[in-house]
Amino acid sequence: MSPLKSTLLIAGCLTLLLGLLFIGQGTGYFPYPKSSFMISQLPWVHRGAALALAGLIAIVISRKL
Repeated sequence: MSPLKSTLLIAGCLTLLLGLLFIGQGTGYFPYPKSSFMISQLPWVHRGAALALAGLIAIVISRKL
């Protein structure tokens, strides 16, 4: 596996997980920590969806390299 492929795959996975975390906190499904400013805030759902989509695209690209 080339260094570019593995780096892109790892970055894509981390980006996807971070996007899902943003979605979970923005919807209030994952309210941790309790003092987070992201909990039940709709803009974070949209940002998380965009981030998760970017992560999926990076994963797909890394698989095709």
